[in-house]
Amino acid sequence: MDIDNNDIVQQFASDNYSGICPEAWQAMESANRGSATSYGDDPWTAQASNAFRELFETECEVFFVFNGTAANSLALASLCQSYHGVICCDQAHVETDECGAPEFFSNGSKLLVAQGVNGKLMPASIPELATRRQDIHFPKPRVVTITQPTETGRLYSLEEIRAISAACKAHGLLLHMDGARFANACASLRCSPAELAWKSGVDVLCFGGTKNGMAVGEAVLFFDKALAIDFDYRCKQAGQLASKMRFLAAPWVGMLESGAWLANAEHANKCARYFSEKVAGIPNITIASPADANTVFLEAANDILERLRARGWKFYTFIGGAARFMFSWDTDLSRVDDLLRDLKECAA
Repeated sequence: MDIDNNDIVQQFASDNYSGICPEAWQAMESANRGSATSYGDDPWTAQASNAFRELFETECEVFFVFNGTAANSLALASLCQSYHGVICCDQAHVETDECGAPEFFSNGSKLLVAQGVNGKLMPASIPELATRRQDIHFPKPRVVTITQPTETGRLYSLEEIRAISAACKAHGLLLHMDGARFANACASLRCSPAELAWKSGVDVLCFGGTKNGMAVGEAVLFFDKALAIDFDYRCKQAGQLASKMRFLAAPWVGMLESGAWLANAEHANKCARYFSEKVAGIPNITIASPADANTVFLEAANDILERLRARGWKFYTFIGGAARFMFSWDTDLSRVDDLLRDLKECAA
């Protein structure tokens, strides 16, 4: 059955709704011209890995997996033994949206949760959790993980990341960053990937491609090569070793070498700011938090939100009841204007 794309209208419930950007699509098409060695022993995987090393200005170890759940969970599992603890914010993605995958893949490592501020883990929470109990009956803290940007769309500044890193080092802990929207953070903070990652003390980064214009795929970067030992075996055991790895790696070649990874994020962030600025003038609608990256949260009465849904708009309210609107690389500003028009009429 043919699907008429004209019947599919752009929505803003998730940046996962977006299609594949031209640069990623063309790179996949290039990789599809003939056959190539399997399981990552191909030119595209090597080229993508080297592109990451150039982008991050360091000789990091790079691995490609299918999705963010696998990236985060396997990365944390590689840093922990089953008796270890992972310190995170109560709104960290690994706590709220991974269905227990970090605990599953680590064979039991426990998430040690601290109450956050604006979805962020506070540096002071790290020593508190790291030293709360040090007896053999309690999980031994080993890793701290932060979500950048946070689930509430806020950004950790470079200073905040460095403060978290300093707290980690003071207690012998490693620092992992869940960067499903890492590109959006770089674009908004106007800093280099290196500055936002290893130069600020991050040991392992999960760099998201799916939300940035790719069909599928995330990259796991180890800035300390010793931490990456046997990670390829872990990927294989978890069903994350792609036999046709070139189709996970090639899109990264197109994204990184063309600069699309950053241009896509800049466009998404720009659309979020545009929406936020226009919404500010609508009565009975409140912006729940600043649009730091590509997310805008709105607070409105339930009847307003239901009227908006009745007009066919999709959005989520699973974080604190606020309505979440996400913007992506292919967001059409005219479609944003349609949303703004309906939102204004529903709020009247």
